[in-house]
Amino acid sequence: MKYDVELKLENREEAYSFGSVAKQANGSAWLKSGNTVILATVVIDETEVVKDNFLPLTVQYIEKTYAAGKIPGGFFKRETKPSDFETLTSRIVDRSLRPLFPTGFGHPTQITIMVFSADSESDMQVLALNAASAALYVSDIDINRSVSAVRAAKVDGELVLNPTLTQLKNSTLDLYLSGTKEELLMIEMRSIGSEKVDVEEVPEPLLDPIMDPSLGTVVLSKHVSNAMNEDELIEVLDKTQKVLFASNVEYEVAFGPHQKEIKPLDLKADELNSEMVEYVKANHVSDIHNALSQMAKSERSTALRQLRKNIIASKEEWADVDLELELKEAIEAVKKEFVRAQILNDKVRADGRALTEVRPISIDTNVLPSAHASCLFTRGQTQALVVLTMGGPKDAQMFEGLTDEGTQNENFMVHYNFPGFSVGEASPVMGTKRRELGHGNLAKRALEPITNLDGQTVRLVSEILESNGSSSMATVCGGYLALRAADIETSDTVAGIAMGMVSEGDKYAILSDIMGLEDHDGDMDFKVTGSKDGITAMQMDIKLGGISLNVLKEALYQAKEGRSHIIDIMLEAESKIEFNDGVLPSTEHFHIDPGFIGEIIGQAGKTIREIIEKFEVAIDIDKKDGKVKITGKNKEGVYGAKAHIQTIVNAPKKEKIKYEVGSSYDGVVKRIVDFGAFVELPDGTDGLLHISKISKERVENVKDILHEGQKIKVEILEFKGNKISLGMAE
Repeated sequence: MKYDVELKLENREEAYSFGSVAKQANGSAWLKSGNTVILATVVIDETEVVKDNFLPLTVQYIEKTYAAGKIPGGFFKRETKPSDFETLTSRIVDRSLRPLFPTGFGHPTQITIMVFSADSESDMQVLALNAASAALYVSDIDINRSVSAVRAAKVDGELVLNPTLTQLKNSTLDLYLSGTKEELLMIEMRSIGSEKVDVEEVPEPLLDPIMDPSLGTVVLSKHVSNAMNEDELIEVLDKTQKVLFASNVEYEVAFGPHQKEIKPLDLKADELNSEMVEYVKANHVSDIHNALSQMAKSERSTALRQLRKNIIASKEEWADVDLELELKEAIEAVKKEFVRAQILNDKVRADGRALTEVRPISIDTNVLPSAHASCLFTRGQTQALVVLTMGGPKDAQMFEGLTDEGTQNENFMVHYNFPGFSVGEASPVMGTKRRELGHGNLAKRALEPITNLDGQTVRLVSEILESNGSSSMATVCGGYLALRAADIETSDTVAGIAMGMVSEGDKYAILSDIMGLEDHDGDMDFKVTGSKDGITAMQMDIKLGGISLNVLKEALYQAKEGRSHIIDIMLEAESKIEFNDGVLPSTEHFHIDPGFIGEIIGQAGKTIREIIEKFEVAIDIDKKDGKVKITGKNKEGVYGAKAHIQTIVNAPKKEKIKYEVGSSYDGVVKRIVDFGAFVELPDGTDGLLHISKISKERVENVKDILHEGQKIKVEILEFKGNKISLGMAE
């Protein structure tokens, strides 16, 4: 393959070939970086123009298993439905490229990105966007701006741009930026939780530190979220976007000579029908205000549709289909103008709130008695029922990445469902859509850094019962409280808030807790999740074409105030949680002196087996540091097992006796088996009295001679490793 362009970028090299393959597409780019090869193509339907006011763009990112030398697993030996990673990558590319298309572009457009060869260290999401942008830039479509992506990581406290996947796995930050040479268009960010061994804790029971000072405390492995504060994030964004802007300058210079001749395409007229606009303003201002009032209460409102029908009924000459579409756009424009003017000039929103005001919040936990845990979180007209189910390692979701060796396990899952009734639509519940997958992934990225799974599998399902903006953030808030309602350990209290912005020239207003109306008519959709101290996840789409870091910083701090307000309400609800003890699996962690582990396990594991069977629990003991983990189906069993272990630990320790062959001791029959009896000696050690040693005469049944709890005198016959063989003393 001959490459037309070879670029050396920040920590990465890229080589492009244009026009060598896929020549019948409007634009194509063959990209090689390391051992990764990606083909991106752009095709438009030149004969069709959609009438509705939206951009008919479809993006598909497709991974071929042969790219990593694999045959698809399962029954069907060909690629089937896209994986979650493919769908999420398609969304990232779509959201980054959509702002490039001019107003009025109505031709159906298909962007296809196919991975032909995969390098295990390549960042596919960065390369996918770069390849798609290159194909679009050199195509015969009149788009003359390059969009690219940069990912930032923080490894050992140092900022790394365009990290390898190995570096990203060891990072505490995952930040993805996309934009042009002048404008930042999209941000995806998450912190990555980790274990940090630097916390001292007094063990239970407390030993005497005078005897051994090291026994007074233990060093524990504590889960930390690595949430990033606002100032630090702005600093990282500043450095990262400078590299992003510089990269796009290089792309445009390198790709310019390979651009095709622009094909003339008709754009839909973006001019409004001024006669209709003036008519609506003159005769239906009150109707617009009434419609806004209804839209402040529901993401879906029929008020504007009814207004359009009423106008057509009185203006029959506008009953033509095309004219009705113009009237729809005129009404929408008047409504949008009123919404924005009211916010910018009067600092009041459609529902009467101040710019920083969060809608009323109500919280109910464990509303589902048979579920492990649940939370009904309501904020204004947005309501999420988040339900938690706990499982073991075997319940994890198995998946296989393109370059993974074998299958991987996902132990923390967040599934988001958005049925039509949540916005008053008469639509059936169908399969998971891209939007649902994206919102669930955002909530997962927000909650995962604070959650200490400790070997468990957790599934959170968010059922959106009502929606008027920021249902993904309601999922984060409800998800946190569901975790706490399941008594799962978290390192921080996390909430989410959706921010918006309206701007006109140098004038702008930042909105907290936006509703659907403000999302639709605003210039920015900015979702921030985190604790009172830092951010765990963030997603931002900018509609107006870029945003300054000063405005972004202001928005971040306003979001922090909103999060703090929400967290205070959540903490109050958390204090009132009543656990579903009858169905909720329970886990207990505590420490013991490692010197007692032998007593807890017992000879040949007898004691620990008895505890497990009696209390129906699973017990895991770290022999090195004395950490004990007990897991069971209910708290009663777990607490009972813990108390039993602590009884063993706290019991006066019997001094070990040095037994000698031929010596006799008083013992107690502890257990009878077919081949003899186990006898407990004075210091608690067990010995075996074989059936042949019980009597000089033949014994058919041990129980004919002995019974459990009987005191007998025995003689030490011999030692077999750690085992003691006994006989009846004369």
